[in-house]
Amino acid sequence: MIDTTLALEATQLGTLFGGFGGLALALLGAGLAVGLSCVGSAKGTGIAGEAGTGLLSEDPSKSGKVMVLQLLPGTQGLYGMVVWFFAINSMGLLGGDFSALLSEMTVSKGMAYFAACMPMALGGLLSAIAQGRVAAGSINILAKKPDDWSKGLILCGIVEFYAILSLLASMLMLLQF
Repeated sequence: MIDTTLALEATQLGTLFGGFGGLALALLGAGLAVGLSCVGSAKGTGIAGEAGTGLLSEDPSKSGKVMVLQLLPGTQGLYGMVVWFFAINSMGLLGGDFSALLSEMTVSKGMAYFAACMPMALGGLLSAIAQGRVAAGSINILAKKPDDWSKGLILCGIVEFYAILSLLASMLMLLQF
């Protein structure tokens, strides 16, 4: 009885995803990689920008350093775009035969693309927001001890390292296709 129930559930699940399509899953993964990374970058650069406006209203001469610190959380959006580009290129969407692609993209292959894009999607989202907070703190260092602002830059770089690991994880998985 249990084996029959599990087989029935597996068949229904396969039909659901079969109707949904492997290509849709693959495109969802690629879209989330760029979309969530860009959302994180927008939030992170916004957090740093809010801190920067306070400092710049007091001392406009620090605009170059504030801009560097504000731009750092924006890199995750770029990394997400790289993963998106590699994913759709690997799928064959750039100049390939779309009808053949629909028939070749199985649900399991679509899930593999989806899984390959998730490290960048989640890593990009979370690290960009965290980096925005660290950048805001670094702007406070710049305001109070201008000669020590590079220490804050290094702290931002530590968060960037994890965004790069997310990019690397997604890229290594995408290169297997």
